[in-house]
Amino acid sequence: MIRDYAGRVCTVTGAASGIGRALALALARQGALLALSDVDADGLDETAEQARHLGAKEVYADVVDVARRAMVQGWADTTAERFGQVNLVVNNAGVALTASVDEMEWADFEWIMGVNFWGVVHGTKSFLPHLRRAAPERGAHVVNVSSSFGLFGMPRRSAYSATKYAVRGFSESLRNELRREGPEIGVTTAYPGGIKTAIVRNSRAAEGTDRAEVAAIHDSLSKTSAQEAARVILTSVRKGRSRVCIGLDAKVMDLGTRLLGSAFEPVVHASIERATAKVARQAPKDTAGTLS
Repeated sequence: MIRDYAGRVCTVTGAASGIGRALALALARQGALLALSDVDADGLDETAEQARHLGAKEVYADVVDVARRAMVQGWADTTAERFGQVNLVVNNAGVALTASVDEMEWADFEWIMGVNFWGVVHGTKSFLPHLRRAAPERGAHVVNVSSSFGLFGMPRRSAYSATKYAVRGFSESLRNELRREGPEIGVTTAYPGGIKTAIVRNSRAAEGTDRAEVAAIHDSLSKTSAQEAARVILTSVRKGRSRVCIGLDAKVMDLGTRLLGSAFEPVVHASIERATAKVARQAPKDTAGTLS
């Protein structure tokens, strides 16, 4: 088990922004050695530079498309060769798609599955041998980021929810497989609720979708900062937690689906309708000027 991050080699995908950047900077403050990746080269360079200023002992940043298995494998092997070990792997990279089942294009479904699900699988399988070698002496842990939408299927998010449910199942099976081997490698599945990041603004959407409205609704429902999400994830790793819901909304989603099942659906729909109405009221003075 990882009790602290000082001197540990920690990898984070999707590190150019959002939760990934917040994780990288939080780990830097605690003296970790970092291996960071993203497809956004400029954002990744900015994160790496900030991490160095905050005290990271060493930062290795590389542009990696997690949907491409060979790229992830190469990054994993280079990281292990460069640092001599790997202690923490955070499979965080993710994208979003707003479209109904009828609306979505096959290419968009394959794109989101490639990043959100296969990216987690590629990261896990590529780094697992390196984690096994590090585990006996310095601890090893995998964090796979699912979503509150991996607890409840939202309308017009069928593809996104499918990827996050897949991450959930894969991670739970992985955890149980590793438990049979012993306690050396921990697995945490994270379920963030609405987080204040740019994921929706950088997402894909069906033709005709009002992207500004979708982003505004996301902003209205998102109450948790990326920094708080990172803090919760890293605390959960140190405490050996197998799953963690991030934000009150994710906790309510988890509890509501457990206790009420499908009867919880009207509660969620009502919340979305209230957020939509709020955005519509604010649109003339706020949305038009801030969500371009």
